[in-house]
Amino acid sequence: MLPLFPLPAVLVPGAVLGLRVFEPRYLDMVGECGRSGGGFGICLIAEGPEVGAPAVPAGFGTEAVIEDFGTGDDGLLTLRVRGARRFRVARTRVRDNGLVEAEVEWRADAPVPTRLRPQHALLGTLLERIFDQVGKPPGDEGELDDAAWVGWRLLEMLPMAEERRMELLAIDDPHARLDGLLALIG
Repeated sequence: MLPLFPLPAVLVPGAVLGLRVFEPRYLDMVGECGRSGGGFGICLIAEGPEVGAPAVPAGFGTEAVIEDFGTGDDGLLTLRVRGARRFRVARTRVRDNGLVEAEVEWRADAPVPTRLRPQHALLGTLLERIFDQVGKPPGDEGELDDAAWVGWRLLEMLPMAEERRMELLAIDDPHARLDGLLALIG
């Protein structure tokens, strides 16, 4: 069972997200992840509040791997996580402490880099222009002609409704994901 951290945001593979952790159930989860060396899942909240009662997670999410942690000025635990593998939620249960756990089906991405198709070249150019403005994320070794990588970076950076971001996260084929991004900006 993968512990879940439902949020009003979607984490995509390769993206970095900062979190402030203060609820006891999530502090316990972070401790368990530290002991096991494992990650946890981040899912968009489908129903319910972000704080307090357990929220109902959306049907897809991304494994979050803890890269760094510390204490904020307010004394709260801070985490920097990076998106890893995608998953589909098969079943959930709620622990006594309110932590939602899920039985997940891991979703595979293209095993080798897949080149951008001609109809998606505009998206590679768009991402290059975004990087010219804001800079390429440090340590990101992706290539502007890799369909999966371009799709993930645009899914991470383009403004859109989080529900739409989650729909595109659920698409296994990187070219179909790029088609969805083209429709969004077209």
